[in-house]
Amino acid sequence: MSTLRTLCIVAVAVLGASGCALLPFGREYAVVRAMPGQLEPIHAAAITRDLAVFWVSSNGCTDKDDLTPVVERARDGSTITLRRIDEDTCDQPMAEGIEIIWSFEELGLAPGERVRVNNPYQLPPSI
Repeated sequence: MSTLRTLCIVAVAVLGASGCALLPFGREYAVVRAMPGQLEPIHAAAITRDLAVFWVSSNGCTDKDDLTPVVERARDGSTITLRRIDEDTCDQPMAEGIEIIWSFEELGLAPGERVRVNNPYQLPPSI
């Protein structure tokens, strides 16, 4: 093995082992992690002092157990991303969708905590 090739291999190994050598200091990087199910478009959302209320589409069989709220914490509050984990395969669409409610206690949030919603908004389908 040539000396140059050996030096290159050693340099790559050292840099790879010391992750900080590859990342600039003073920057924060978002950690992307897999979430369950599918991102759920919502018709509306309301956050009160201790409740998170969502209006979602339903073909007649959607209930709270079909959706899961994923809560991500940050310094300036939390973000809720509503995910559908079970498809609604019924054939009786509800024009206004349905209301699903979680208490802040269920979500592991403190009353009055700042909360954002990370779902796309979608108008209810016209039936």
